[in-house]
Amino acid sequence: TPTVDQLYALLFHGVLQDSELQTRHKDAYQVILDGVKGGPKEKRLAAQFIPKFFSSFPELADAAINAQLDLCEDEDVSIRRQAIKELPRFATGENILRVADILTQLLQTDDTAEFNQVNTALVSIFKMDAKGTLGGLFSQILQGEDIVRERAIKFLSTKLKTLPEDVMTKEVEDYVFAETKKVLEDVTGEEFVLLMRLVSGLRVLQTVHGRQQLVEMVVEQAFLEQALNPADPDTVDRLLQCTRQALPLFSKNVHSTRFVTYFCEHVLPNLSTLTTPVADLDIQLEVLKLLAEMSPYCGDMEKLEANLNMLFTKLLEFMPLPPEEVENGENSTSEEPKLQFSYVECLLFGFHQLGRKLPDFLLDKVDNERLKDFKIRLQYFARGLQVYIRQLRVALQGKTGDALKTDENKIKVVALKITNNINVLIKDLFHNPPSYKSTVTLSWKPVQRTEAAAARPSAEEMGSGGSTKKQISPLPRRDARQIYNPPSGKFSASIGNFNYERGGFRGGRGRGFGARGNRSRGRIY
Repeated sequence: TPTVDQLYALLFHGVLQDSELQTRHKDAYQVILDGVKGGPKEKRLAAQFIPKFFSSFPELADAAINAQLDLCEDEDVSIRRQAIKELPRFATGENILRVADILTQLLQTDDTAEFNQVNTALVSIFKMDAKGTLGGLFSQILQGEDIVRERAIKFLSTKLKTLPEDVMTKEVEDYVFAETKKVLEDVTGEEFVLLMRLVSGLRVLQTVHGRQQLVEMVVEQAFLEQALNPADPDTVDRLLQCTRQALPLFSKNVHSTRFVTYFCEHVLPNLSTLTTPVADLDIQLEVLKLLAEMSPYCGDMEKLEANLNMLFTKLLEFMPLPPEEVENGENSTSEEPKLQFSYVECLLFGFHQLGRKLPDFLLDKVDNERLKDFKIRLQYFARGLQVYIRQLRVALQGKTGDALKTDENKIKVVALKITNNINVLIKDLFHNPPSYKSTVTLSWKPVQRTEAAAARPSAEEMGSGGSTKKQISPLPRRDARQIYNPPSGKFSASIGNFNYERGGFRGGRGRGFGARGNRSRGRIY
């Protein structure tokens, strides 16, 4: 084993400095390679000078790379970092794939500085040969250890979008898309989210055709050709995760028809029996929110009437009949029916959107008794709605800035959005014939600026002082049934179980997509 003095003699006394003589000093370079077996000082020198003269000794290329890898696995973290820092200098020609594979495996380190060094090295070789680097990364994603796979996917999902166009060419992006589809054949839920984030950002997929391709990928993951088992929480979770990933892709040109159809045919009939692996998640409301968000982008449906009928049936379930009255005009029961505004907003919005495609549904497709029952429920709900809207406006009047940021007032602001939305949609349905022309922004979605001014209650509507000056006119009463008057302080109880700021995925569950198949373990460098 050479000593540090011998290595210095080789390096600084001209033996390897003259480029014309380098090919004659193979033995000297071998001495440097043997330095990896020495002490810490010899190893540090070897870590610097093995890559420095690497290109001059092609016949020793394998030995040189292996020697550097020994240093990448040294017990001394400072030696490992130095060796990793120099790895990109080996990434030439056919070696790029091997170096990328090595660096990808080194992502499993738990040392933060070392991990950052690996990331820097990977970005560095990306700029030398993007496709070759991707080959090493995807090789480990498909065949490596779980921890390596996980970190390689995270690296791609975060770093690729930062690379310039001259690195991420169309050819490179096409390669990323093709390899990602292979990985998606066997993924966990968390991996699916990261990979969708990765490919959704590719420039080659920003066209209508590209977005359609992404939707097709999600459809394959969602298993829409299979019936839903509501008792299997992982199956339900998988569907929800896939739907969330598909939502941003839908547009007037990229339709949500298959998802909306599946929800109407398989999810709504089982709404009350759905299970979820996520604690404290209102799974029914989550499903209804997704359906509502998808419905504006639904194209032509084969079973439109049947699906509308299912939405209509579910809407009736959440819109109670007025309480019966006894002879003296008082309610026969002490409890008023519960008005579930959040659920009704979603169902009413979805029904309103699909109803545009079959505007005579309520007139020609629903029998008279059922229609009469619906109008009674709708009218009763509308009256309760007026009470809530008035109470909310009184509670919020004059409040601005920080006063609106308290938890209680945030709930009231959202509650006012919900009740206003329902009010607009109900008015449409009370037209004769029913109208489907009004537009509303779902309460948990950001309001567009053009809509914000129109939707904002005026000073006259909000009132001044302690009372409102203008109230929304109640709908005509068809009978003398008592108006629902909800008890005060019920806003939180009615709305609070729905966190409107929720989005994306709750934690790194990685559930619902099944266990990945057996892959080769412990790939050797």
